[in-house]
Amino acid sequence: MIKSGLNMSRRIRRTPYTNKVEEFGVTGFTVVNHMLLPKAYKKNVEEDYWHLKEHVQLWDVSCQRQVQVEGPDAETLIQKMTPRNISNMKIGKCLYIPLIDENAGMINDPVLLKVDNNKFWLSIADSDILLWAKGISVGLGLNVKINEPDIYPLAIQGPKAEDLLASVFGEKIREVKFYNFGFFNFHGTQQVIARAGYSKQGGFEIFLKGYDLGENLWDTIWEAGKKFNISPGCPNLIERIEGGLMSYGNDFTSENNPLECNLEKFCTKDSSHNFIGENALNKIREEGIKQKIRGIIFDGGPCPTCAKPFPVFKDKVQIGQITSGIYSPRIKKNVGLSMILKDYWNIDEEVKVLTSDNLMRTGVITSLPFPK
Repeated sequence: MIKSGLNMSRRIRRTPYTNKVEEFGVTGFTVVNHMLLPKAYKKNVEEDYWHLKEHVQLWDVSCQRQVQVEGPDAETLIQKMTPRNISNMKIGKCLYIPLIDENAGMINDPVLLKVDNNKFWLSIADSDILLWAKGISVGLGLNVKINEPDIYPLAIQGPKAEDLLASVFGEKIREVKFYNFGFFNFHGTQQVIARAGYSKQGGFEIFLKGYDLGENLWDTIWEAGKKFNISPGCPNLIERIEGGLMSYGNDFTSENNPLECNLEKFCTKDSSHNFIGENALNKIREEGIKQKIRGIIFDGGPCPTCAKPFPVFKDKVQIGQITSGIYSPRIKKNVGLSMILKDYWNIDEEVKVLTSDNLMRTGVITSLPFPK
């Protein structure tokens, strides 16, 4: 077993795939939703980046915990939690939804799956939504049952993901549209497989039901993937930033509202939809936001690890900070995600970035995702 520096306990949980992850050479973990998330393997981040863009990878993303909401008032509860209208959502559909608090602050940005009539899964980012949902349901007296089910997502990401899964689950997998899912047989069990994932390279997530099936599923995908040049992997920082994929708790927090996070299209304006934080969000919309997430391309050699945000300046005035930054081997410059003040967020605005090696670097504001 790898010595990760983490002391395992019931508070930091292993996954059904952790044994396999260790066997395949994981070199580090982080913790998301009280569960292990692999962060690196033996290859460096650039090699991993190019492999992801060209081939296919197997990711243990069990840390994407599911908050299951089931019962006659399940849709009512979900609708209270998000400014996105879900009234027309059909079984088999996935929706990206912002969850906000009474001040319109972002508390999570999960993917919502409608598994059945009156049954939903919230596939959450790194914040405790289970208790938030329970509190709302108790306060409103709703007829729902809320729990964390025995579900452990395994991601298959990269341009060869569809061919790989078709070889395992049959040609029907090709019929699953983006942000939809289907039910597929695995060893006599019906499993949810969605065309989704935390990359822009295409792929699927298997929402495995049953901890004991984890290693069998990993081995099955791995053996079938050998002819597609499969590799173990994890969310890649370069690819994530280039794709404009935000990380909750890092690129935005509960101090930010969805309009600042470029999520306007997921915030309904019609009065038929009531949700927690509605008045606060409407007030923000009327008054206008003061900052917004933008991309920044900045010069110099490969920047240091962005363990602490890099301040962003314009004429010696700090106008934001890069919260996720790294060198892009494709763009051949550094790239970063930053919350930028209104007067400076225009595309092509020239800025300065102070990295942790005490270098002041020249940069420019870009739209998201980054230019191809």
